[in-house]
Amino acid sequence: MRRRELLGGGLSLAAASTARAQSGGKQRRLAIFSPSESTGLMREDGPNAYYRVLFEELRRLGFVEGQNLTVERYGKEQTAAGLEAMAAEIVRSAPDVIYAIGALTYFRGLTTIPVVAISSDPVALGVAQSLARPGGNFTGVSVDTGPSIYGKRIELLREVVPKLSKLAYLGMRIAWQMVQGAGVQAAARTAEIALTPVLLEQPTTEGAYRAAIAGAARDGAQAMMVGDSADTMANETTILSALAALRLPAMHTFPEAVQAGGLMAYSFDLAELNRQAAADIAAILRGAKPGEIPFYQATTFLLSVNLKTAKRLGLTFPPSILGRADRIVE
Repeated sequence: MRRRELLGGGLSLAAASTARAQSGGKQRRLAIFSPSESTGLMREDGPNAYYRVLFEELRRLGFVEGQNLTVERYGKEQTAAGLEAMAAEIVRSAPDVIYAIGALTYFRGLTTIPVVAISSDPVALGVAQSLARPGGNFTGVSVDTGPSIYGKRIELLREVVPKLSKLAYLGMRIAWQMVQGAGVQAAARTAEIALTPVLLEQPTTEGAYRAAIAGAARDGAQAMMVGDSADTMANETTILSALAALRLPAMHTFPEAVQAGGLMAYSFDLAELNRQAAADIAAILRGAKPGEIPFYQATTFLLSVNLKTAKRLGLTFPPSILGRADRIVE
């Protein structure tokens, strides 16, 4: 169920002026923490559409980088000392807000700086009393929908690989142990499919991904489900290359993977999530308490398919899939 409605796409000139006035002239500081991505991607003029949406929405709400907003970016370039050390460095720098993407666990004990996060179930992670009333220092977007999202991915993948009986799941161990594992396992049991978790530790390497995917293929996996983490998204090129070399069909989490050559994806809309995160960041910068801002639940899902990849793998998308697809790459 949708917890909150997104803000409307347009504001009148008067309303936009009001938003700018409310932001005031004080310089604000936002720290973006996404340890699986390059800091070069975290920009309004960068190649990733979802970051463009984030900064465009902040601009619309009255916060503009270089004017009244300073943005400090923490990405995979700074992970050599470890993710805990990077998180500690962010806290020492004392920004006004931290935006944590797939890295909420490193701030779970923080009480002094508001955190907006895109994460799995924040209640299960222990940072919110409920989605509607978090009651603590955290808010943002929950992308956890329980076993249903994984069940849907298996169902769709099975329509393309009808004889699927053994599925490998590629993801991060920390996410698997905290939230994802139970949901994926429940979905596989319901579908009566044998499941092999292929779990990686952060920080990952290209070699680790290639070895994990090759190992799953050797163990007899007929297809793979790629987990929804910032790390798998950041290593998308490596994952796609390894899958292609082994001719292993896969269900991806993000539509960008399908555009780049992946077979198919059933995914939440990253642009939608970043638009909502921007609204939360702006509200906190104006003085709202994160514990009083409900966590938004992702409700928009996109089915993307790549016809060229299917042909290369000797597969065919049935009309039932093509008729439901939101994006078709030919």
